[in-house]
Amino acid sequence: MTRVIVAGAAGRMGQRIAYMVTQNPDLELAAAFEQPSNPAVGRDVGENGGFGTTGVSIEPGLEAVIDKGDVIIDFTFHTATIEFARLAAKKGKAMVIGTTGLTSDELATLKELADSAFPCVQAPNMAVGVNVLFKLVEKTAAILGDAYDVEIVEAHHRMKKDAPSGTALKLGEMAASGLGRDLAECGVYERHGMIGERTDTEIGIQTIRAGDIVGEHTVYFAGAGERLELTHRAHSRDNFARGAAVAAAWVAGRDNGMYTMFDVLGLADF
Repeated sequence: MTRVIVAGAAGRMGQRIAYMVTQNPDLELAAAFEQPSNPAVGRDVGENGGFGTTGVSIEPGLEAVIDKGDVIIDFTFHTATIEFARLAAKKGKAMVIGTTGLTSDELATLKELADSAFPCVQAPNMAVGVNVLFKLVEKTAAILGDAYDVEIVEAHHRMKKDAPSGTALKLGEMAASGLGRDLAECGVYERHGMIGERTDTEIGIQTIRAGDIVGEHTVYFAGAGERLELTHRAHSRDNFARGAAVAAAWVAGRDNGMYTMFDVLGLADF
């Protein structure tokens, strides 16, 4: 059985990840941690998360618990994630990373660490439905081609720190891949004032932040006289947490290197 360490265990995602780990028959909730200053440190992770006593206390920092587990699940903050990865590399611990907002330099550092020292599943969204959507967007873009404009609209709760969401950016990358474009060159993230006509090659990504929206993403393919919309709506964080638990069970014992949810779900060649 794979022993799991949950990062940010007192946060909204951390609580649901810890719960989903307890529900997976292939996993054991071995440890959980938070920043040392977090008031939840010392509390039972299940009692703190509202799903019962687990016998696992929230500890102050990864260093205190890293020897207790096989896989670290991390959905925290991009700068913290890289520090956790450096410690995981030293200890040879696998990771599942759902943190968004990672910079290109941080992703390069993460890949270098994983390639040399540990297996890592990294994805902007670990929900099964979203990963199917990624593939559908790429295929749809390739089929419809340049005759259809591509626009992406994402909505999340008012507390989300990064914009656009990592999922929206990945959707843009998948659409660009299907069209033979580079999102870095054709992505448009803000429109205001007299902007002129839309160009033929741009892919628009727009952001909504409001209330307690868990996560919604719609990709529009708009052509002459018709449009196709592909939408995913998350009803709760459990979809992401369940996917992370599945990834943790899958990654244990793999060769060092970077993997995605496409690998976990068998979608790599779809």
